Amino acid sequence: MTHAELDKSPTDVAAMFDDIAGRYDLVNDVLSLGQDRLWRRATVGAVDAFSGELVLDLAAGTGTSSESFTGKGARVIACDFSQGMLRVGAERRGGASRRGVTFVAGDALALPFADETFDAVTISFGLRNVQDVEQALGELRRVTKIGGRLVICEFSHIPVGVIDTLYRGYLMAALPKIARVFTDNTGAYEYLSESIMDWPDQAALAATIQSAGWSQVAWRNLSMGVVALHRGHRRA
Repeated sequence: MTHAELDKSPTDVAAMFDDIAGRYDLVNDVLSLGQDRLWRRATVGAVDAFSGELVLDLAAGTGTSSESFTGKGARVIACDFSQGMLRVGAERRGGASRRGVTFVAGDALALPFADETFDAVTISFGLRNVQDVEQALGELRRVTKIGGRLVICEFSHIPVGVIDTLYRGYLMAALPKIARVFTDNTGAYEYLSESIMDWPDQAALAATIQSAGWSQVAWRNLSMGVVALHRGHRRA
């Protein structure tokens, strides 16, 4: 796959996720060897949402992660650009608003929410799929209350070079082949592999988050750096 193929339009990306929505959660669980559950738990702990708070879960997909943020009584808006993902999530839960989660279609580069709406904003495995990362981070900051917090869970880079090289080989070769067992759209998983390969490392992403106006930016690695949790706060 070339970098030109990676440069998909927002409409192309949305259509791709629409197509794989039905089995997206299952395939993720298989490809990550169940690690995605650990990553979700870590994200929930980092967001630490509680009763009375409103959380934005951007790139929420089918809302699998969104429901986890309601454990202490918080309300969650599950927002995604893919209508197919949202439709699958709503159907599984019996409606567009249920169990403290409301599904809303929206573009990460022009969020359909007023300024300073949310106590916390989070995005898991979706930031690398937007066309302008800094603009998306700016939009997340805009809709966050002063004093609010940001949590990003995203694929990253293993600090040990040899292990990272082996991991990249798995992404480019094994991941699409395994995905083929569950879906005919292996092109979607080739795209996802390439997007992970092209994604900046932990320090570079932290610098971009800070450049977008977030304060106290920090990160920690999960699964040796396969995934990283980045955090930030809105101070003004």
